[in-house]
Amino acid sequence: MRTPLRPLARIIEARDQGHNPDQIEAEERAKRNLVVQNKMRRRAESRLMVLGLAFFVAFATVGTRMATLAGSEPVEPRSASSIPQIANQRADILDRNGEVLATNLATTALYAQPPLMVDPLAAAKGLAAVFPDLEEAKLVKDFTGKRKFLWVRKKISPEQQQRVHDLGQPGLLFGPREMRLYPNGRLAAHILGGASFGKEGVHAAEVIGVGGVEKFFDSELRDPAQEGKPLQLSIDMTAQAAMRRVLKGGVKLMHAKGAAAILMDVHTGEIISMTSLPDFDPNDRPRDAIKGDPSDSPLFNRASQGRYELGSTFKLFTAAVSLEKGLAREETMVNTRGPLKWGKFTIKDFHDYGKQLSLTDVIVKSSNIGSARLALEAGAGAQQEMLEKLGFFDAVPVQLGEAKRTRPLLPKRWSDISTMTISYGHGIAATPLHLATAYATISNGGYKINPTLLKQTAVAPDRKQVISTATSTSLRKMLRAVVTRGTASFGEVKGYDVGGKTGSADKPNPKGGYYKDRVISTFASIFPAYDPKYVLIVTLDEPSIKTHGEMRRTAGWTAVPVAAELISRLMPILGLRPNVASAGNVQYTSADN
Repeated sequence: MRTPLRPLARIIEARDQGHNPDQIEAEERAKRNLVVQNKMRRRAESRLMVLGLAFFVAFATVGTRMATLAGSEPVEPRSASSIPQIANQRADILDRNGEVLATNLATTALYAQPPLMVDPLAAAKGLAAVFPDLEEAKLVKDFTGKRKFLWVRKKISPEQQQRVHDLGQPGLLFGPREMRLYPNGRLAAHILGGASFGKEGVHAAEVIGVGGVEKFFDSELRDPAQEGKPLQLSIDMTAQAAMRRVLKGGVKLMHAKGAAAILMDVHTGEIISMTSLPDFDPNDRPRDAIKGDPSDSPLFNRASQGRYELGSTFKLFTAAVSLEKGLAREETMVNTRGPLKWGKFTIKDFHDYGKQLSLTDVIVKSSNIGSARLALEAGAGAQQEMLEKLGFFDAVPVQLGEAKRTRPLLPKRWSDISTMTISYGHGIAATPLHLATAYATISNGGYKINPTLLKQTAVAPDRKQVISTATSTSLRKMLRAVVTRGTASFGEVKGYDVGGKTGSADKPNPKGGYYKDRVISTFASIFPAYDPKYVLIVTLDEPSIKTHGEMRRTAGWTAVPVAAELISRLMPILGLRPNVASAGNVQYTSADN
């Protein structure tokens, strides 16, 4: 309850004693003021105490931070932002010798914000002058419409950036970019594949792989945990450059539609070089083909995607079956009397080889009839077993997405006639990469290898032997004989003891049947034949060359000379020394298959 300023009891008493009652009121007021003053003083003192403590803590914190910074290493400050950051770092790709195949380059993107523009028409006209591929009318429509943002160019050069800057037009803005750069241009284009922008912002853009190893290893190349560790491939860039140069010359000389070549280490499965023509520049990767034959697109990798009937190169697998099953030896005579009729089908040889040839000569002279009879004797089961061991029933397990999706084309019903035609490479379609894998396996002692585009430090310790060492040795002798006295005599390279097998297959007509004047010519080679280190596959699409008054299309006249030139160029690059003892005179014979 409130205490009155004039307490009644004291007032009455003061009046009775003759005192002034106002004095009592003044005393009461003084007491109350003293209580209020004491309360306000205590409150002020508390506030000053809190404020002083706050200043003390603040100065102590600043002093401590200053002391910490003075005693620490200098570090660039980093700004924190609630905006999600775009990861635009991507690791480099190197060849086996450390040469850069793919790296990153700082560049600039150009974008427009039409609402900020003062003169959209002048801006459109100026951009059309800087970038001739841009349409001025379309730019005017975009700048004067309802759009508030649009990309003009994702990548521009410093010179172009300066010219745009000189236009002096507000609303034309620049953003930092990191683009993928391929210093070697078209070299190894189908292996690298190329990259493009993924998630984009005005301050950064995500670089993602769109083909080849860039796409296959996309997550590893963009993984921050890898800390930018480069991806090292098995490719030798010097060998790759030599292969592309020679193969391009071969395509021009042989009037071929396209070509593919693969050089592989027969022991590790490393792909040392691989080329497909026509090719493209991954710095300016073309769009995927929408219509027409996919093989007409420069993006089509003939080495790993092109499924072809590889002709007489398959005869070596037929010989392998006969040797493995103990049905024949190198000198076993085989019936080659022809033509061989089977129902409505007739099998012929390119030349009449007489009544019989040895197993070796069936391969050397490339007898279809001899190969068909050998396959029929062994049976379809044995043939399928061998081809499956050599990888012709599955896609090639190499680090290319398109290769993993490309399985060989096999007959729906493996009849006797299928067995005979497959024995000499017809009725089955596979890629040159399948063929390289199989020839590496049969020439390295019979050990199954898996091709790889990554550099290997040693031979895989757990590799499986799928054919015997003795069979492998016999097959290498046959391949050497094909070059010294058979259909691949133009493939002899002095000092390198080349062995190989030719194959010429009529090209299928999409409308049915086969073309009469179009072939796929292939030469599968190994060297040195006595102790193979490399396998080389050369495939030409629709080659033809006129020599000795005749138009030649078979592999002996087309693919073999190109392969010989490749071997002579590649081996010194790879450090393979010639065998002086075998570099004598060479006698050349016919090259009809």
